This record gives sequence, C-alpha cells and structure tokens, in this order.
Amino acid sequence: MKHLLLDINIVLDLWLQRGQYESIEELIEKCDEFRVKLWFSSSSLGIIEYILIRELKKEGASENRAKGIARELLSLLLENVSLLSNYGFEQYSAIQKANDLEDAQIALSFNSIHGPKRIVTRNASFDTLGLVKTCTVQEACKWINNKDTTGQLNFIDLKAQQDAIQPQLEKTIQAVLHHGRYILGPEVPELERRLCEYTGAKHCIGVSSGTDALLMSLMAWGVGPGDAVFTTPFTFIATAEVIQLLGATPVFVDIDPKTFNIDPARLKLAIQAVKENNPEIHPLPESSPLSPKVVVPVDLFGLPADYDPIMQLAKEHDLFVLSDSAQGFGSEYKGQRSGTYGHATATSFFPAKPLGCYGDGGAIFTDDDGLAGVLESIRMHGKGRDKYDNIRIGLNARLDTIQAAILLPKLEIFPRELGKKQRIAEEYTELLIRHNPALGLPFVPDDCRSAWAQYSVLAKDSETRSWAQQALRDAGIPSMVYYPRPLHMQTAFSHLGYRPEDFPVSLETSERIFSLPMHAYLQDEEILDIVKTISMAEA
Repeated sequence: MKHLLLDINIVLDLWLQRGQYESIEELIEKCDEFRVKLWFSSSSLGIIEYILIRELKKEGASENRAKGIARELLSLLLENVSLLSNYGFEQYSAIQKANDLEDAQIALSFNSIHGPKRIVTRNASFDTLGLVKTCTVQEACKWINNKDTTGQLNFIDLKAQQDAIQPQLEKTIQAVLHHGRYILGPEVPELERRLCEYTGAKHCIGVSSGTDALLMSLMAWGVGPGDAVFTTPFTFIATAEVIQLLGATPVFVDIDPKTFNIDPARLKLAIQAVKENNPEIHPLPESSPLSPKVVVPVDLFGLPADYDPIMQLAKEHDLFVLSDSAQGFGSEYKGQRSGTYGHATATSFFPAKPLGCYGDGGAIFTDDDGLAGVLESIRMHGKGRDKYDNIRIGLNARLDTIQAAILLPKLEIFPRELGKKQRIAEEYTELLIRHNPALGLPFVPDDCRSAWAQYSVLAKDSETRSWAQQALRDAGIPSMVYYPRPLHMQTAFSHLGYRPEDFPVSLETSERIFSLPMHAYLQDEEILDIVKTISMAEA
C-alpha cells in the first residue's frame, strides 16, 4: 500500500479554495480509487486550526463563525485521513539535526510507516533529514499511477494492518501504560466480553498462547496416562504436543482429501479400534490398550472441521470435543461461529493468525460454567479464593494486558478484514481456474465459511510444487508449505510406531501442498501477478 502525508499548506489550499485546490481534489479522488492511504500529522492539528481561523477572519468571518467552520473542516479531515502520532524520542532526534523542528519531527514519524510513501507539500525543503521524499500535488498524482516495484510482497502484511489502525492501537496501549495494571488489567475482561459477543460463546478465558489454550482444556478434563486423544496428523505440532505433555497418547486420524480436516468416517473407525484394541480396524500407536477420552479436530487453514458427525460420535462414546481453532477464529459452521463448535474451543492470537496480537496470546471458549471456573483457576496457578489459596496444580497462563489492548482495536476491524479476505479468496479461485486449471484449489462446503488463515493449493506433485515456489521466489513473492511432514512421521512421535503409509492422504497432501500470500491488504494487481507467476512456472 502507498501512503501520502498532506502538509498543512496543502490542506489549507483545499479548504480555502486557493491556488491548486482543484488539483488537490483530484489527488484525493485518485487516492480513493487506487487505495492510497492519506495521513495528517496530529501535531499539526492545533496549528492548522489557528491558521484557518486567522484566514477566515481576514475574509470577514466573525470569531465564532470562523471557529465553527474550522471545527467542521477538521472533523471532515479526520474522517478521511489517519492521524500520524509524534513521540518525544523523535523530537529529540530532530532537535539534534534538523533546521525546522516541526517538519523534521513529522518526517521522522512518517518514515516509520511501512511501504512506499511521499509527503505532499509546497515546501521544497520540508525534510532536511532526507528520510522521506517530498512532492508536489501534480507529482503525487503521477506517483499514484505508477506501479509499486519497491520490493517483494508480504505473505501476511501485519504492518499494513498496523498502519490502518495505528491511532487506535496507540490509544489502547497508552491506556495500559497509564493505569499500569499489566497482569489481568481491565482490557483483559473487556476483550473476553467482546469475544463472547462476537462468537456467541457464554465464556471466554484469555490465556498466554494457543498452545496453553489446548493444554489447559485437556488439564481441566483430567486427561492423562492411558487416555487416547484423537486428532489429525496434518497440523502444527502444538495440537499433539499438549496431549503427550500430559502423558496421554495421540491417536492420529487421517484427513479428508478435499477439506484437509479430520475425516469423521475414519474417526469412527479409530474409536472402534481403540475400544477393541484392534489395529486391523485402524492404525493404532504401540502404547495400546487405551481408553478413548477426547477428540481434537483442527480447523485447518481457517476452514471448520465437520462437527455434526464428530459431536454425534462424541455423544455415542462419551468423549469430550476440543476444537483446535487456532487458524479458524472467525470461521462459521452451519450458522455457528468458531468458539461454539465443541465442548470447548481453543484459539491462538499468534501474530500471523486471523486475529493476532503482537506476541503470544490465546483464548478458550465454552458454554460450560463449571469448565470455565476450572480454566480460570488453572490459568493462575490453580487459584482458589485468592492467589495464595491453591486448590489444584495449574499454570502461569494469563493473557497479558498489553496484548489484550492490542487485540481490542484489531477485533473492531476483524469482520471487515474477513470480508476482504473472502473477496480475495474468490478472486484467487476465479483467476486460478482460468489460468491454471490443473491446480487443486481450496474447497469450502456450502454451509461453511472459512476464516482464510491460509490460501493453500495442491500442485500435481512435489516437483511441480518446487518449480512453482521457485518461480514465486524469483518474482519476489513468498509462499509457504504447511505442513511438509505429517506429525506421525515426526521424531517427537516416533515412539508411537506409526508407519508413513498409515495416513496416506496426509502424506500425499504434505508432498503437494503450498500456500500463497493471504491477507486483507492484498491488491488486485498483486493477486494477478501471483497467479500468472504460478501459471508460467507450470507451463
């Protein structure tokens, strides 16, 4: 995304309809058309108001009338631009080197914005520090039309998202710095309340990571040695890692070849095999016999697992269902949102997840009052009436207040970002069908909505995947492979005695799958470049 910062003199020309104001109007229209982000320095608000009132009074307006017009125009400005914050450390740096302190301070702050940028001004000597290029209104119009060739695409563009909500982020972070309640401060219960409103879940417990969200849920259900926990081998290690940490045994179940999620038909066989201790029915770990305890479906790449048959199997066999929705927050299954799929749902706020913070974080959702109480105790060392009354063995697994403060403004724009990602996924699919019909594309059932944590495709074979990824790299386009080796083939689970061929769909998928850039700030021309690059590689 490109960025333009409007200097005071440009805005005043527009407001007072003097000089080049028609060209400025044209520039603003172009910014909207080409999705260029407009900025104005927060430190200049008082100055521009003062100058505007002075100029209006020169033209004959009364003091009150001039103030009223100034406030109206300022309100309109703030609806159409993002405010650029200035900090003391930037001011100190500017004092040491700059001729004009105010202009240099703005340039220092604007330089921290990610992406191509220009300052639109009539002042040719605006940036004496040489950090950001300045341009006239006419030069800005031409620059907007030029295609950006400044570097490679981002796989997930967290900086573009940050730029979009920077003032709100600064406000919530500063609030935490001011009140100083860094552990379970007011932002944590506020976030939990808003997450419940969004998901429809009765309880939300903010925790320190998605991994701890999984671990705590299993702890609350008393999972331990001798218990079988059913899950997919085609996922990140955290899903099965927490099972083994508690001394329980992961029983892997292969995936559906279309959704990449756990296959309910194979799950039925796995449960039967564990109950009968019969590996001829379904592959079993060498640590049998086991007692079936929990199913952990994974909402892979943002697509929810098929929960109706899973919940029915759980009911028939008296099992708990823990939805691993680390990638699935924001997804929908038959009218339900992630957070309400199983008996409990664990999600992650790792930065690259659909809703991510700026560190580690996670949450557990449930409608079970008793479970929620146990989870709140576990996350704080098994707390009872107070922190020195420990009624169980727990963890230090609290969500940091600052991370909650970061998530609050991100949650505000989350539905809008989901809508953008849905449109981008549709555009990817339409273009890939046209340009590369041999590629296996994501499948989303009619009664589901993906959160599009990833847009993952299937090449014909591993060699074709390598060609495609190399072509993307050569074009400055990142891609990723999730996951190159299924869990049943990982060294950490070798003691379970599984063979590679025990889960053939996971194995084949791992050899063919790769993921393309996916985030809400991808541009249409970037998507087209990605698709054409893959198509040329396979031609």
